[in-house]
Amino acid sequence: MFKPLDPLLHGELRLAVMSLLVGVEEADFLYLKEQTGATAGNLSVQIDKLCKAGYIEIEKGFAGKRTRTTCRITATGMDAFSAYVDALKEYIQVKSK
Repeated sequence: MFKPLDPLLHGELRLAVMSLLVGVEEADFLYLKEQTGATAGNLSVQIDKLCKAGYIEIEKGFAGKRTRTTCRITATGMDAFSAYVDALKEYIQVKSK
């Protein structure tokens, strides 16, 4: 009856990262860390999981002498996020009937 929820997106921090990236062209690691309140280590692990799934792209570079990690959502990630939101809407509609 219910569409399955993507377990990769169902994780709280990964869902937060994807939600933030949907609304911007790209976001750097520090912005994601501040917005989610995650530790650097945990955020790094979750971003890596999203990248390996093809949901986001990571670009590493420099801003002056500091390293800079930038993330952006991919078309695959956008499709997965949209499907996840649609599945959640079905859960909510059934509950409200």
